[in-house]
Amino acid sequence: MSLQDRAGLAGARRVVVKVGSSSISGENAEKIQPIVEALAEAHARGTEVVLVSSGAIATGMPFLLLDSRPSDLATQQAAAAVGQNVLIYRYQEALRPFEIVAGQVLLTAGDLENPTHRSNARRAMERLLGLRILPIVNENDTVATHEIRFGDNDRLAALVAQLIGADALVLLSDIESLYTRPPGEPGARPIHHVDFGDDLAGYQFGSVVVNSVGTGGAATKVSAARLASTAGIGVLVTSADLVFDALRGDDVGTWFAPNPTPAAVPGTAPIRVAVD
Repeated sequence: MSLQDRAGLAGARRVVVKVGSSSISGENAEKIQPIVEALAEAHARGTEVVLVSSGAIATGMPFLLLDSRPSDLATQQAAAAVGQNVLIYRYQEALRPFEIVAGQVLLTAGDLENPTHRSNARRAMERLLGLRILPIVNENDTVATHEIRFGDNDRLAALVAQLIGADALVLLSDIESLYTRPPGEPGARPIHHVDFGDDLAGYQFGSVVVNSVGTGGAATKVSAARLASTAGIGVLVTSADLVFDALRGDDVGTWFAPNPTPAAVPGTAPIRVAVD
């Protein structure tokens, strides 16, 4: 059953947590440890945790001697192939002291669009959780194409939360909460709570940001939060640095209240991304 407020995260049955590339790659690679410690704490309480982690391309870049995110698809795929391996190793090493085993799950947009693949993905995830494995999900960047992909892992996390019937979705980013306008601008105010159906048209969340390591931004988080909350899943958007507070149900971040009468939401059609 979905949570009606963020306080319920402390006793949630099943939670999907998403972390972005910029929070766990480059000079922030050491942040994997505290994120894992927070996940392990929730796991020890009995919560079933699924981690959706970006960062394969960003993690692979130094091994390919790249200073910035590659623009061509083939190099992105090569960086992802190298980086995914390293990324999972880092997570597993951080999980080892807690005697938690990670299970890698790589998905493409087609996997959640095709009913058979979707059913297979759900069955595999359910079995992993039943075995107390911590699934780590990412888009399968090595085989994904520019034309058909999720577009960003915030959307992937929302779809995974729907797929497994999560109680809540936690989207971790670089800022403590969403703001009414870019936080550096005068008059920007933090948004504490968004009731289902609230009109956010007056707020300025900006467009998708493409930086040196990944893609994302406030707009993608709002879109993903809307997708999950429409399906009856409460969503918390906050900083990766506040992951302990978030999973303990503390009063942090921006909470999107779930739809009180959710209907089946298709939400699995791939995003078609324009190629420059």
